[in-house]
Amino acid sequence: MAKPGNPAAGRGKKKGPTKGSGGKNRRSLEGRGPTPKAEDRAWHPAGKRKAAAERYVAAGGKGKPGQGGRSSSGGRAKKDDDTEFVTGRNSVLEALRAKIPATAFYIAQRVEMDDRVKEMLSIATHREIPVMEVTRPELDRMAGFDGVHQGVALKVPPYEYSHPQDLLEEIVDRGELPLLVALDGVTDPRNLGAILRSTGAFGGQGVIIPQRRSASVNSAAWKTSAGAAARIPVAVAPNLTTTLKEFKKQGVFVLGLDGDGDVMLPALQLADRPVVIVVGSEGKGLSRLVTETCDQVVSIPISAATESLNAGIAASVALYQVSTLRAATA
Repeated sequence: MAKPGNPAAGRGKKKGPTKGSGGKNRRSLEGRGPTPKAEDRAWHPAGKRKAAAERYVAAGGKGKPGQGGRSSSGGRAKKDDDTEFVTGRNSVLEALRAKIPATAFYIAQRVEMDDRVKEMLSIATHREIPVMEVTRPELDRMAGFDGVHQGVALKVPPYEYSHPQDLLEEIVDRGELPLLVALDGVTDPRNLGAILRSTGAFGGQGVIIPQRRSASVNSAAWKTSAGAAARIPVAVAPNLTTTLKEFKKQGVFVLGLDGDGDVMLPALQLADRPVVIVVGSEGKGLSRLVTETCDQVVSIPISAATESLNAGIAASVALYQVSTLRAATA
């Protein structure tokens, strides 16, 4: 008997040529007619985005939770069915206050009634959102393996993302000084949620994520954001490097955060210009192309006993610093 891991293990009879394959190969070379457009194929991401947008509009929305007009080309939906849940009392209450279309409000049996729960019930009843009383195990299932629901959950359409350029133009049109956060390789939705919360707390107007290899706005992000996901729009960049280059052409200062940055963050004077703060993953940091695109790469001074900060904390420190500089010159 061959030992486990032995290259010889599992060798059997030599497989002969497959009979009759020539006809199959000839048929595979024949045309099958014109290829349907991506958005007309239900299984294609573009088709899923189109279906999600149609459901969102049918539910009473006007584009996406948090503005945006190019989501069909630059954004993406988390799921292709109505099975996304916002959980946690703060997150659910903020989503209801923001009038995000919801198809059902779930509340645990014998839940402890506080002012937040009473307001949720009042808003849901006023908006004629079905209120379902369910068991806690059922809420556990909705919240997922790492979700904390606190006895409530809200069923919402799949999140629709803005386009980065639309996001920037909307901020400028409102007469505000842009302060954005872009994520490079941040794949933990809890970090995304924490960054959304910090962005809202320190005067930022939005978060940009790349289309690939990135966390998305799911129930975990909603929960960690403590409701900020209902107020701070998230835009999807088909290519983050290209987006940052376009921003630079429009006068936006691209500030990268990295432990090997040459200039300490407190030395920056960025109070009077548009800024996008680029945060990389804790393990790999910023990618090479993104680093080369940044106008300046800076580091946050920390104790030598601490190797690095995670993405959520690093973004919070940088946002606080920029907001402090702006407040001092206001």
